[in-house]
Amino acid sequence: MTGASLGPGPESGARSLVVGVGARRGVPGDAVFALIEAVLSGAGLDPADVVEVATVDAKGDEPGIVGAAARLGVPVRTHPAGALAAVRVPHPSAGVGAAAGTPSVAEAAALIEADELVVPKTRSPGGKAAAKGVATCAVARRFPAADGTFDVSGGKTSTSPVTAGSRPFTMAAMNPPTHPPTRDLESAGPDLGHHGDAEVRGENLTDLAVNVRTHTPPPWLRERIAASLTSLAAYPDGSSARAAVAGRHGLPVERVLLTAGAAEAFVLIARALPARRPVVVHPQFTEPEAALRAAGHEVGRVLLRAEDGFRLDPAAVPEEADLVMVGNPTNPTSVLHPAALLEKLARPGRTLVVDEAFMDVVPGEREALCDRTDIPGLVVLRSLTKTWGLAGLRIGYVLAEPETVARLADAQPLWPVSTPALAAAEACMEPRALVEAAQAADRITVDRAHLLAGLAEFSEVEVVEAARGPFVLVRLERAAEVRERLRLLGFAARRGDTFPGLGPRWLRLAVRDRATTNRFLQALDQAVQALPARSGR
Repeated sequence: MTGASLGPGPESGARSLVVGVGARRGVPGDAVFALIEAVLSGAGLDPADVVEVATVDAKGDEPGIVGAAARLGVPVRTHPAGALAAVRVPHPSAGVGAAAGTPSVAEAAALIEADELVVPKTRSPGGKAAAKGVATCAVARRFPAADGTFDVSGGKTSTSPVTAGSRPFTMAAMNPPTHPPTRDLESAGPDLGHHGDAEVRGENLTDLAVNVRTHTPPPWLRERIAASLTSLAAYPDGSSARAAVAGRHGLPVERVLLTAGAAEAFVLIARALPARRPVVVHPQFTEPEAALRAAGHEVGRVLLRAEDGFRLDPAAVPEEADLVMVGNPTNPTSVLHPAALLEKLARPGRTLVVDEAFMDVVPGEREALCDRTDIPGLVVLRSLTKTWGLAGLRIGYVLAEPETVARLADAQPLWPVSTPALAAAEACMEPRALVEAAQAADRITVDRAHLLAGLAEFSEVEVVEAARGPFVLVRLERAAEVRERLRLLGFAARRGDTFPGLGPRWLRLAVRDRATTNRFLQALDQAVQALPARSGR
């Protein structure tokens, strides 16, 4: 098994089957598996010839589909709704098209990277009424090339002139909401509301799912926060902390806005800044898009590709986009985009939001834009959560043009940042804190290299190259099963399928000290070795 393929393929000349599945939320795994089993049996097809279960991105984490694929011993492969919509299917449905973004999830997902449809869309037993709560499936056949290999990067389909490989970037094709402003994240596809803390909450696990630096906050910072508690009777005054942030970046205070974490900044931007065509560059932290959708915006997505190392191409962002959000270094890919490339995204009339929540983990903060005042429409977000272990205190800040800062401040409630959080912000701007942060960045660089060296020993694992954040992104077959086995062995890893542009084969791993990493690598070896071999392969 290798991380770059779908597992050992059939012999040259054999046929591989792709099962496309569409399902409503909450469908049981038994129902999906029974449907697939019945369809294969009815067509005289061998389940051992199934190479994958395919579906739309929005259904990639549906337990029923994941469970059915696991019983078949194959991975779940997901595709953007826009790519599936371009596949001509024999049995389209207007209702499905409106709900899922493609006229037939099952047929399009089966055909998009296959050569012929073997079994058309089939509903679960019980008729249309029952099917509304259950599933549909279709089966397509993929022919091997002359060398016996299979092209899974966007191979042709006989029913459509469009292939996945010909669409390196997908924009505004991911079910934009038409509902009034609500936090309806399900309509956006992957679960944008899922965060790493859900992987460890209430569990006694070694945490590789959350990117907060361990053994933080340091004692001196805890003392400063505790000392501020004597002032809780007074309303918070952020002037001193604001001046400290401005001084740290060499900016006038008018360009600084303190927020209750970077997450509040995303909400303020979504609600207070004008935007007709907002675009989010993915894969990245999901909260920016979640905030835009909750504010009622239709959100376009630019999906960076694994084949390109998730590197940014400024030309992929549509000219008409008037609000662009991108992370640097990006969560979860750990890619550090060159500042010169990000500058190319800026232009008059466009707001460019760069999330630099992890920039202080990059030695020397190279490629940072936080102190730039010459880029039109630039908004930079910073967080003190990760390096200083202040996720529970909620403190971050915005650096932008004074007019933008004023507009965002008008959207804030009164006294949005607490007195303890203000004390922490001021303390973290002091020279000794900056020295400690720089030393921490150097240690993380060394510890990350150790983790990467260990992962390189696994043929099953493919790592996104040039990681620069306090985490790495990896791809491996049956990642969901590996993640569950790691939990049994005491380790929590961040699932990747909730990030748009990724899927169920991805995991994000936080960088930890060498001893913790060594224990994790041993557990990973056990988890991979314990996977049962696929039958018929």
